[in-house]
Amino acid sequence: MAGEETELSDKQKKEIAKWFLLNAPAGEIQYVAKDLKSVLNNDDVYDEAASEAFPVYNKSHMICLEMPGRFGDVLVTSYGELQGNEYLDPKTAQVAIVDHVKQVCTEVRPATDEELPTPYVEEYRCALEAEMLKYVSEAYPKGSCSVYCINGKDVEGPGYDFELVAVISAARLSPQNFCTGSWRSIWNIECKDDIQVLELKGKLQVGAHYFEEGNVQLDAKHECRDSTMFQSPDDGAIAIASLIRHHETEYLASLEASYLNLPDATFKDLRRKLPVTRTLFPWHSTSQFNLTREISKELGIGK
Repeated sequence: MAGEETELSDKQKKEIAKWFLLNAPAGEIQYVAKDLKSVLNNDDVYDEAASEAFPVYNKSHMICLEMPGRFGDVLVTSYGELQGNEYLDPKTAQVAIVDHVKQVCTEVRPATDEELPTPYVEEYRCALEAEMLKYVSEAYPKGSCSVYCINGKDVEGPGYDFELVAVISAARLSPQNFCTGSWRSIWNIECKDDIQVLELKGKLQVGAHYFEEGNVQLDAKHECRDSTMFQSPDDGAIAIASLIRHHETEYLASLEASYLNLPDATFKDLRRKLPVTRTLFPWHSTSQFNLTREISKELGIGK
């Protein structure tokens, strides 16, 4: 019957709730979750949606959590994911057990030898991580980074290829001032021993949310490639970090330039240059227009 409202099934409600959780801006998922729980008024549906959405959200946003026992912080990423809710922190060789919905690290255990790369690969990984930590501390005051070996972690010496990935996650959250922002970058480094080349592939993502008396969001993405010579661990790390610094600085500068041009270029281009008649309005001679006369003519009044 027309006008009747159809009650959503629990499965439909769960999928809608997941969509809202997964699309929450950086650092705001807990606020969204609180409102959703109140709106749903169904703990079972909410718990199921949260248990599925939070792990995906946490990994995609590469959130940083403090590990108990003064081990430092761990980045929650798919590159460090082991099994269940366990995530490797390469810097400390510790494995963090994470409660995704509460967004806290509950336990820590030492990583096993099988979960870590060989000493040969670890030398390259450690050297790159040291250079990346220097760069991140300078460029991102509230940033974190980790370097993982994602392919060839069993390589024992020269003559074989392996792949590292460096991830950077930085967030500036100020909900009390109605704004949040995040920077995420992922750099895949293929170490090709046979041709003595290091190939870099970068994926950069910037997000911002301003919601004081409105709702404005930015979601900018950028990809880039570069390469350098396969060198010693220390020299290779310096070269890679320099390339990453160059590309990220260049992209940030392009973002700043584009927003400086918003008032004079982008916003101006959004407006129609000419009215639908394709002629400029004759402001110097408005007497030729008589609204009453035109309406009367159209309606046939006075004939």
